[in-house]
Formats: sequence, structure tokens, C-alpha cells
Amino acid sequence: MIDQLKVMCYLLIVVLLDACGQGKPDKLPVYGQKKIEERNEGGKTVFDTIPHTISDFSFIDQDSAVITNESFKGKIYVSDFFFTSCPTICPAMKKQMLRVYNKFLENDKVNILSHTIDPAYDNVAVLRDYSERLGVKSSKWHFVTGDEEEIFEIGEKSYMVTAGADADAPGGYIHSGAFLLVDMDRRVRGVYDGTIADEVDVLMNDIERLLKEYEGAK
Repeated sequence: MIDQLKVMCYLLIVVLLDACGQGKPDKLPVYGQKKIEERNEGGKTVFDTIPHTISDFSFIDQDSAVITNESFKGKIYVSDFFFTSCPTICPAMKKQMLRVYNKFLENDKVNILSHTIDPAYDNVAVLRDYSERLGVKSSKWHFVTGDEEEIFEIGEKSYMVTAGADADAPGGYIHSGAFLLVDMDRRVRGVYDGTIADEVDVLMNDIERLLKEYEGAK
């Protein structure tokens, strides 16, 4: 019972500190449920706060290259979920993501990662054609495919967005229109509506802020 009270008190302190930190204009929040791990240090119980992070993944991009977490080492990236035959929000999302792509094209510390939620149709060749029609560099913007369940799972559990099959949805799939900003430590630092230009303006500003945050930490 005492240990449970200690954990509860610690969690309360963490929440209060996070709330205070949200007002700092130079630092973005960290999204997701934190974990509390207990360990013994010199005979004393110590609680460590573990932030939510993107789980390990391995997908294939439009160049048949294997894309993993290590592909973004030392980089921040913007992630989203789509499918090439999407009849609803995907065209608007890609129009907005192109703005992000063009703004940070020359910055090698910023990448984009788009996951198809229709891997049965969106194979490597389809994704290559799609990226070529957009006119983007594969080294900058990765369109990835892979196991359907793994894509759905990482969308819902890591990125905390809707991604899945739905027979009643237009095109047979339902997904979020969110753009997710992920930092160099695999943490989600921002969530934006990828169909709204004003939201994407905020995203691009936050990318600059996040880059400065890392520069200031050196």
C-alpha cells in the first residue's frame, strides 16, 4: 500500500511538472502515456519516468530499402498514414505534406515517413510511381509498406492515431488525417490536422522549434 502511494504521489508530481512546462514557448510537449519504473538504488526505492516512444519497426520504402528507427537516427521526422487509392482526405494531406517537404528540402535533419494502410495494393512499384508523380526525393520522403497488422498496430499504439480496414469507409480503410512530429529520441512532440493549412503552418514552426531545442542541448 505504501509503495502504491509513493507511485501515485510521484505520478502527481510528474503531471504537475508537465503542466508547468507546457507554458514554455521554447519547448514542445511530449505526447503519450508515461511509464513509471521502480528500481533500487543504494537501498532506496527510485522511480524513473519513461516517456512514450515509437516502437521498433521495419518497413520497405519505394526504393525497396528497409526503413527502421535507425533510418532516422539523428533526425526528426513527420509521419502520417494514407493509401494511394484513398478517395477522401489523402489528396489534401499530400498537398499539405508537400509544403513541409519543400520547406525543409535542404535540411538533412528533417525527414517524412508515410505509411500505407493498404499494403495489399500499395506495393513497392505503386509507391514508387506515387512518389515520382509527386516529384519528391526518396531519401527525404519515405513511402513505406509492410505487414498490414504491423502497420495498423504501430499507428494505433505508437503514433496514437486511427489506422485500419473498414468495409463501410470510402475505399475500404479508415485513418486519421494527423501529421505526427517525432523527435530524435522517438517521442511524439506534436499532432496536427494534415488537411488544414493553418495547422501545417504550426507544424512547420514547431519543426523549427524542435531543431533549436536539440541545438540548444548540445
